[in-house]
Amino acid sequence: MCILFCESNSGTYFVYADPNVDEDPDEDRYGKEAQHRAFILGIGKLGFVFLLSIFIPLFLATGLIREEMTSGTMQYMTAKPIARGEIFLYRMLGYLAIVWPYLLVVCALLALVSGFMGPGDQFFRFADLGVWFSILIAALLATLVYGMLFAFLGVLWKYGIILALPIAAWELGMALLSMSVPESSFLRMSIVGWSMSIIDSGAYIVWPDMAMFTEAGSWAGGSNPDGSFFFGGGNELPGYGALEWAQSDLGLGMGPYATTVVSMIVLLFQATFFWFIGQLIFKSKEIV
Repeated sequence: MCILFCESNSGTYFVYADPNVDEDPDEDRYGKEAQHRAFILGIGKLGFVFLLSIFIPLFLATGLIREEMTSGTMQYMTAKPIARGEIFLYRMLGYLAIVWPYLLVVCALLALVSGFMGPGDQFFRFADLGVWFSILIAALLATLVYGMLFAFLGVLWKYGIILALPIAAWELGMALLSMSVPESSFLRMSIVGWSMSIIDSGAYIVWPDMAMFTEAGSWAGGSNPDGSFFFGGGNELPGYGALEWAQSDLGLGMGPYATTVVSMIVLLFQATFFWFIGQLIFKSKEIV
């Protein structure tokens, strides 16, 4: 016999099971599903939102305008009857025309592979496309914001990439923090925190049983609280450690749809802010 309690205030599950009865779910089936979800979330958060969304803008957007300023070709652009703010914007649109299709293709390929290779009786896991769509949206917005930010730093100083490196280190810390303490207020001061909120929201929309499914992997085998993802030591079901590390609760205290909308609005505001500051700095720069 197994009794499950859920504390409504904290959302914490408490399980009281009969130790003399084997009530474990199918370990093999649970492990495959947990590893599949952990793979999608891990690739989406660390692969797309962190690695691709930061390092592509770091190397492409930082010198987007600076290189033309130092080479002298920007003189020909500014000599034409076009505002510098428009030049800044057009350069960013060209950057996005390269980066966004690349992200779309990579995300589509991974979605197809994981959909066909994922566990289950169905031929293709169509529901997972919702999670991949949230990953794509998060990556598109993240590359937009990082692109505006790094382009602004490139205009600010000819060695703007040196200024961008500490920001990339900060965002790495925030990425790891969002996967362990998603409710931390520090995440509100980052780009990656808002981006990962979109992915977590998409996961909870597509997999509404995420919280219960993850928790089941801990108690179904009679978990040991001293165990961990890196060192083991418990009786958790296979795949629980990877899923528990990759998934996060919604840190804003709202539902998944509201969290998605708020996160997208904040990211668009950040992009607009960095564009506004960047084009102001660009206007004040003397082109020699």
